[in-house]
Amino acid sequence: MPYFDAASSAPLHPVARQALLASLDEGWADPSRLYREGRRARLLLDAAREAAAEAVGCRPDELVFTSSGTRAVHTGMAGALAARRRVGGHLVVSAVEHSSVLHAAAGHEAAGGTTTQVAVDRAGRVDPDAYARELGEDTALACLQSANHEVGTAQPVAEIAQQCRAVGVPLLVDAAQSLGWGPVEGDWSLLTASAHKWGGPAGVGLLVVRKGVRFAPQGPADERESGRAAGFENLPAIVAAAASLRAVRGEAAAEAERLRALVDRIRLRVPELVPDVEVVGDPVRRLPHVVTFSCLYVDGEALLHELDRAGFSVSSGSSCTSSTLTPSHVLRAMGVLTEGNVRVSLPAGTAREDVDRFLEALPGAVAGVRERLGAPVAAVSSPSEAPSLVVDSLGKRCPIPVIELAKVIGDVPVGGTVTVLSDDEAARLDIPAWCGMRGQEYVGERAAERGAAYVVRRLS
Repeated sequence: MPYFDAASSAPLHPVARQALLASLDEGWADPSRLYREGRRARLLLDAAREAAAEAVGCRPDELVFTSSGTRAVHTGMAGALAARRRVGGHLVVSAVEHSSVLHAAAGHEAAGGTTTQVAVDRAGRVDPDAYARELGEDTALACLQSANHEVGTAQPVAEIAQQCRAVGVPLLVDAAQSLGWGPVEGDWSLLTASAHKWGGPAGVGLLVVRKGVRFAPQGPADERESGRAAGFENLPAIVAAAASLRAVRGEAAAEAERLRALVDRIRLRVPELVPDVEVVGDPVRRLPHVVTFSCLYVDGEALLHELDRAGFSVSSGSSCTSSTLTPSHVLRAMGVLTEGNVRVSLPAGTAREDVDRFLEALPGAVAGVRERLGAPVAAVSSPSEAPSLVVDSLGKRCPIPVIELAKVIGDVPVGGTVTVLSDDEAARLDIPAWCGMRGQEYVGERAAERGAAYVVRRLS
């Protein structure tokens, strides 16, 4: 069964497995002890730190191992913010950061700080000048991911790091998605990453704090990992993480070229095979193994189940899942369709034959979901004399309001309007996105007795 969700967690690299098994025998002792077993464990830990630091491009004494990438983010943000408390309590992040950054930002606000989220364009990219404008005299910390976890768009880290450095604001880079492909360029101050994203074992994160960057570890003091990551080191996992990072870096150039060609094939073929679909994310400045597309008139969770039954493991940024009805904050910030979203992230070694079989299975899976939802088979283009229509979608969740809009848009003449009544928050995002994809005019929304009224004018 092809696994196409490497952006969530990559399969364990063979080198990681070998290193993990070997270090279970050699690295079980306390590396802080002076007896023989402890010294052997310390040698393994030091070697792992040096290998990871070389891959990051930092000094070994700037890097500590944490229990996860999320813990690295929370520790890094808390320590940097606390160290610069006298400067101010202002935090700057992009609107498409990983949830770990946004959760830490919410905690910062709850403690009395302020946060500014910098908008992105429709490709999910931050404008460096817009980001720089948000850096003020009271800005304690700025955060920016190196590449987006949902759509693969690479961010202009080097440019923004330079602007942050010019005004004396440290920049924390979340490099979880990109570190396996290469070092993060630019004069950043702090960096975090997670081993299971590059084929290392879960439960190992990296936190790098450059020399000269003010940092005040939070929580009870601990003598391990420079006081920045409390608790006994998971040495076998750390050794496996460092070994696999070195291994994937050695393979990165060739594998990136090969996977980029497969992703380009998906980007090209999906719009040809499936009607009413939009490939999202930057087509050029992106991770080599990630492609994301949104299908109109499709529930993302239902589509994932269809693809799973067809033998393909993919992910989705759909707004409606079993655990939440909140639209993906990344897709929302980009202004693209939040329903029917599919993220394909290819692990190393993915065969072209598996990609071709995915492309064969996708059209039928989408058509099946659309048929069950009663979506239109093709764009309707037979106008009537009615100048306007009202569609009552109250009590119905997206994509149903968008489907009902699509069914009737052809029943009004060019210049006529359709008003969709909906009380689903996702409609506020998906109806304008549908208009952008279908070439219709989104007039706007107004308050209704229940929910809101969304007005669309037919242009073609």
